[in-house]
Amino acid sequence: MLSINLYRMQSNKNNIECCLIRVRFCKTIGGILMKAIVWTKYGAPDVLQLQEIEKPTPKDNEVLIKVLAATVTAGDCEVRSSKFPLWLWIIMRLYIGLRKPKRITILGQELAGKIESVGKDVTLFKKGDQIFASPFFGSYAEYMCLPEDGVLAIKPANMTYEEAATVPTGGFTSLHFLRKGNIQSGQRVLINGAGGSIGTIGVQLAKYFGGEVTAVDSTMKLDMLRSIGADKVIDYTQEDFTKNGETYDVIFDIVGKSSFSGSIKSLKKKGFYLIANPTLSKMVRGKWTSMISSKKVITKMAKDNIEDLNFFRELIEAGNLKTVIDRRYPLEQIIEAHSYVDTGQKTGNVVITFGL
Repeated sequence: MLSINLYRMQSNKNNIECCLIRVRFCKTIGGILMKAIVWTKYGAPDVLQLQEIEKPTPKDNEVLIKVLAATVTAGDCEVRSSKFPLWLWIIMRLYIGLRKPKRITILGQELAGKIESVGKDVTLFKKGDQIFASPFFGSYAEYMCLPEDGVLAIKPANMTYEEAATVPTGGFTSLHFLRKGNIQSGQRVLINGAGGSIGTIGVQLAKYFGGEVTAVDSTMKLDMLRSIGADKVIDYTQEDFTKNGETYDVIFDIVGKSSFSGSIKSLKKKGFYLIANPTLSKMVRGKWTSMISSKKVITKMAKDNIEDLNFFRELIEAGNLKTVIDRRYPLEQIIEAHSYVDTGQKTGNVVITFGL
């Protein structure tokens, strides 16, 4: 499954440059080391190596974050292995490095932690602030720097660091697409691939917006999906939602594996087909379908922003959103964590812990 951040890299040049600034590990302090997981080459999880590298120090407009939790997403695993369709493989290799990773050498797309120090021009945060953030990549390290106007915010007061770290990636993706679907109270919403990091937040957001939610995933995830608010669940190993005769106002396809024509037929008039991880073929067919019919296909990716991060905090503190954690691994077991996510069986999120 291609993460939203991957598409952003090849679709928005200006945003790429911003991401490069945000990922940068600032100038270093000689002699002070930290642990980090360094990505040495493309391949299986064992290409990730625990190393000691120099600890960064913030520039004038930056904060230094002590990372206390991160996650392993499907996007991290796809970038690590470089398993993409040919057209995207070429783009990714040109961006990251043809033979081995150069531009990005530390993975990890989201984190939660505590601000250890701030640059002299920083006014939005102070030492000791508990934050959660979306640094694009770079969170598999004990410390990292982000500009104060990066995508970081005070974490929800009623969440642990581990819980807060799982919010940004799944949250940004699901919120972006479900807003595009313009869900109205009582409308029928189907979420395909609802049991992962994006889907578990998507189910709750769709309910928050007033939708009647049908969640599709494997047998072992159905009870969890009911517990977070799904009105109906479908076991995709037993039933194809595109062939059961049901129709929906919004279909949010996270995994991108459902039949395009079947999904369109399962939409009501003026319905929305939201594809979080579209193939090139679905992108082209989606444009055409949107032009010739009342049904709209949305494939445009989201941009991370502070406003949405603060929106998630408000929802969480009001009790309207919670996260689902499948497994936790210490940083030293990053290979095991990536191996598990590679199986495609995770429920919700896999968290990397750093110790408090």
